[in-house]
Amino acid sequence: MLKKIQKLDNLIVEKIARIHTPFLNRIMVLFTKLGNGAFIWWITLCFPFLLRKPNRETGVYLTLALGVTFVTGEIIIKHIIGRMRPSSKLEDDELIIKRPKDYSFPSGHTASSFTAFTVTLLRCPIFIWLPVLCVALIIGFSRMYLRVHYLSDVVCGMALGILSGTLCTIIFQNQLSHFFI
Repeated sequence: MLKKIQKLDNLIVEKIARIHTPFLNRIMVLFTKLGNGAFIWWITLCFPFLLRKPNRETGVYLTLALGVTFVTGEIIIKHIIGRMRPSSKLEDDELIIKRPKDYSFPSGHTASSFTAFTVTLLRCPIFIWLPVLCVALIIGFSRMYLRVHYLSDVVCGMALGILSGTLCTIIFQNQLSHFFI
């Protein structure tokens, strides 16, 4: 089963590499940089939500959920799985961005993006969560486009983000809601 997944992952990386253009390279690098350290989610969601009393509860849930996602994905799962990135097979001149030094599985950029999406989906109106979903999808795709993640890394990053966002929102809503009333 793992060999079949790896074979599919390799095929997807090869197919996506065929659509590379200088223009798309710049767009994908931009979206990947926005996802670095969940930067876009801190700047556009966490801090503004935390500063405004009507949204503070959502800001707290999102901050805690991003923390859970980071610890689970980056500190625990990546080191247990230890999967090498597709970029480890490339020559330096084939790289569009600097070669990441950590492991590949799951995609942290995608996990944090789908954490942000899930918390906003559960707590915010459509005009907030829909753009978050669009950006999250592009960030996930950018990781494959730049050949730093496989499809399975991105899909599992999505699953981790959705699970973390859902569980944290439900748990924190039940345990912390009395602080915000």
